[in-house]
Amino acid sequence: MNYFFIFDEENGAWAMTQPGKVVMVLLIVVAMLLTIFIADKKQRAEGDKKISPRQLAFCGVSLALAFVLSSIPFLKIHMPLGGSITLFTMFMICYTGYLFGARVGLLTAFAYSMLQFWGNTTYILSPFQVCCDYLFAFTALGIAGLWMGKKHGETIGFIVACILRGLFHTIGGYLYWMEYMPEDFPEKFAKLYPVIYNYSYILAEMILTVIVINLPPVKKALTQIAKTAKG
Repeated sequence: MNYFFIFDEENGAWAMTQPGKVVMVLLIVVAMLLTIFIADKKQRAEGDKKISPRQLAFCGVSLALAFVLSSIPFLKIHMPLGGSITLFTMFMICYTGYLFGARVGLLTAFAYSMLQFWGNTTYILSPFQVCCDYLFAFTALGIAGLWMGKKHGETIGFIVACILRGLFHTIGGYLYWMEYMPEDFPEKFAKLYPVIYNYSYILAEMILTVIVINLPPVKKALTQIAKTAKG
């Protein structure tokens, strides 16, 4: 057991070791591949197209950019229990869904959740806590694909995805992280701590991104990227 988990007495939580992360990621990847295989087989039987090599390549590039950008905090802002304002990280994932639909978007977002889980110091309070902090929260970004092809879809889908990601983080905050609330946090806002904590950095990045992607030169560039990605 100690090979995969170690107890951090200072934080009062189980921390997953690198071998533990490898095993968990492998198990999740196997489950994901089985799910993709079953879903793809069903969709092909119903006449849906398979994910094309072009789509896979674009998603791979977006995934890599998102992961790199996630390690570069904007203005060096780091939240004490995790989270930071980054430069367009969430949009990189949401945009794949907007271009190719919810199926591709959710798969890309799921892969991104695994990269986030792998690349961060992970404290295990419970399996559901891991899901709230990583699996559900980051996979939720793929929901932007429901707005594929719709007017202002890239903006609306992005906003909804960001709010949904924050919701999962907030649920995890109420269930598992309330006891880590700073002692000097205003008492009258104590019950809103998970909401304030998580949406403070998520909404800041969301607002910054929405402003930038709606600038005329950026919108023109995104239109050109969409044409290239779709062939």
